[in-house]
Amino acid sequence: MAKIYLETSFFSACVSTRTDPASLSRRQISQTWWTLHRHQHRLFISAEVIEELSQPTYPNCENALQMTVGIELLPIDALAIGFAKILVQERVMPGPEGSGDALHVAVATVHTMKHILSWNVRHLANVNKVEHLNKICMRIGYLPPIIITPDVLWPENETGD
Repeated sequence: MAKIYLETSFFSACVSTRTDPASLSRRQISQTWWTLHRHQHRLFISAEVIEELSQPTYPNCENALQMTVGIELLPIDALAIGFAKILVQERVMPGPEGSGDALHVAVATVHTMKHILSWNVRHLANVNKVEHLNKICMRIGYLPPIIITPDVLWPENETGD
């Protein structure tokens, strides 16, 4: 079973009430993945996901938080915090270094996730960011996770652990 880190935007897409075509598509793909494919993986989140989904202004936060129940929680330890700082300093991820995208990537990386599942194509599932992340990980000695959107993480598209 592949180890998958579910980033906040995945849950957001699942519970979105937006009606524009892109949001409807992301919601359908995410809900289908959640229903049909999640059991084929080991799923993980961090406290950063819970923190972001817990914001009172977060749309449909209760439904999104309910989806996280029972998912393994990765610790935000000193290695993750240190790596998040490097990601911001090296301009792989935007700041702040103690939260957000940098922390998601750092936690997933130091805890050896195979994939980060995300709809954040600006800062995460972005080919330019991925190439930069790979270089930084190689320099430090980490194996970078593959950052992908749910429509790419279907069983026929996967390779082994």
